[in-house]
Amino acid sequence: MDTMNLALGAMKFGTTVDERTAFGLLDQFVDAGGSWIDTADCYAFWDSDTGYGGQSEEVLGRWLAARPGMRDRVRISTKFGAEPVVAGRWPASRTGLGAAEVRAQLEGSLRRLGTDRVDLAWAHMEDRTVSLEDVSDTLSGLHDDGLAARLGMSNHAAWRVATARARALGEGREPVSALQYSYSYLHPRPGTAGAGHRFGFLTDEHLDLAATGGLEIWAYSPLLGGAYDNPTKEISEEFDHPGTSRRLAALDDVSDAVGLTQGQVVLAWLAGHEPAVRPILGGSKPEQLAAAMTAVRTVLPDDARARLDAVEPLTPTVDEDRVPDPEPA
Repeated sequence: MDTMNLALGAMKFGTTVDERTAFGLLDQFVDAGGSWIDTADCYAFWDSDTGYGGQSEEVLGRWLAARPGMRDRVRISTKFGAEPVVAGRWPASRTGLGAAEVRAQLEGSLRRLGTDRVDLAWAHMEDRTVSLEDVSDTLSGLHDDGLAARLGMSNHAAWRVATARARALGEGREPVSALQYSYSYLHPRPGTAGAGHRFGFLTDEHLDLAATGGLEIWAYSPLLGGAYDNPTKEISEEFDHPGTSRRLAALDDVSDAVGLTQGQVVLAWLAGHEPAVRPILGGSKPEQLAAAMTAVRTVLPDDARARLDAVEPLTPTVDEDRVPDPEPA
């Protein structure tokens, strides 16, 4: 049973996170009440010797096999569409979202995971060589055939998600019910590609779509690679704008007031977000996971959340007392 609004990100399992460490993190997560584990068929091709990925799913499969009954205790989320076809030529060469390709990718994931279905299957990134009608039908088919309990889209423009959902609902078939994007308390400058994807950062349009359509939101890179709390890590260049300075000041105030690190405050803020947001933690150390689990179970005081929400992420808050009177007509 899932008792926390957190997913454990398995992206680095089998590459930069060795199998013993990965098993320990997985056990720790489940023992503490977590259930959602997020991976992808391409993880982590950029850190692998082969350049194709699959190591993360293989580690998860061996962990599940070594823990009898564990498959019924956890929920597995995996993605397809972004695995390289020719090593070293990503993103120009990738599997994409064609019907045959998607089916082959998910079947490969199931073999590596050692299971007959996943609890959530994601279209990892856009493929505009395939019509949205075909993408929607392909995704719904995975559900119809019992290969995926739920369907999601990651790194897609909001209008494409809405169009795919309308297609499925109009056909009386299973629609996309989850979104996965990069999202944190700090926001990048407009027009900046999030996390290397053209539509990689969650926008207000995605939030509106989720709120009106009842979609679940998953947030990857919520801690900006550890930059909130690790002084040796810099906040990346796309966040270099005045809104970041103002939000960091608010984050510092709240961190001092509630006795959490800035990263923990961000996770608590996300976990209590409206509409709801499920952060994905990609940490590699037990203490990082423990801190994250504490954070998502923390309900921020109303005044602390109001302090965080009062600061616009990109533009200055207008001081109405200093706005000049309009010129007479």
